[in-house]
Amino acid sequence: MSETVTDINRLAPFPDHTQLPEEDGTFVKNFQEHPQSILLTDSLGPVLEQRHPDGQYCIGQDSGIYWRETDPPEKGAEAPDWFYVPNVPPNLDGEVRRSYVFWRELMAPLIALEFASGNGEEERDRTPLGVSVEGKTVRPGKFWVYERIIRIPYYGIYEIKSGQLEVYHLTDFSYQMIEPNERGHYPIVPMGVELGLWQGTYQNQNQLWLRWWDLEGNLLLIGSERAELEKQRTEQEKQRAEQEKQRAEAAERKAARLAERLRSLGIDPDAEEDI
Repeated sequence: MSETVTDINRLAPFPDHTQLPEEDGTFVKNFQEHPQSILLTDSLGPVLEQRHPDGQYCIGQDSGIYWRETDPPEKGAEAPDWFYVPNVPPNLDGEVRRSYVFWRELMAPLIALEFASGNGEEERDRTPLGVSVEGKTVRPGKFWVYERIIRIPYYGIYEIKSGQLEVYHLTDFSYQMIEPNERGHYPIVPMGVELGLWQGTYQNQNQLWLRWWDLEGNLLLIGSERAELEKQRTEQEKQRAEQEKQRAEAAERKAARLAERLRSLGIDPDAEEDI
């Protein structure tokens, strides 16, 4: 009787982020996507510093999330326009991440956001992974991948052209659309923030932007806004100090005039009153 033993050490290991492509060779970006990602990341900085004092988190911007080993490899990846993964190191073995390899880290992003240039059809694609009648693998839609495989708790789709925002929450193993609160925002409770739309100018573009607010409805500011606010506060403090100085000087002048008048009446204003 013979026994066949498979040596698992001889099996090819799953590749890591250094062995997988970091791009698929295409470019389909519009002029809003890059500044939109920066706006989200910059304004979230203070919140993440508070929630992760150890620095254990990463943010991906149009970076691949590898969820299935395929040939070519990039067919087994999705690249959200923006995503946040808590409680993972920002670098791996001292190297900058080239991609996020789900089968190695096994930690799903907490939230993924897609900035749809069109009508959002691609971002809402629920096509499941399957095999066609010809025996070819059917590539699944990203909505299905995020919901069924990676299981990202929060998924947002922002249609740039129409200004429409949809946010989904993974509930009972499927995405349920969230209703906005009274401020028109979508609470992302595990992050302690709300997601919504803000009309304003950023990097020379005036339009609707995705922004963060805290759970009390206060807008989370980016670095330049925080600097401007601090500048305004400093200026206000200077103005208050100058006003106090002017009031003090006016009071001194008034006291001096009163003292001079008393002296003209033969009264010494500096004399101590007899008790």
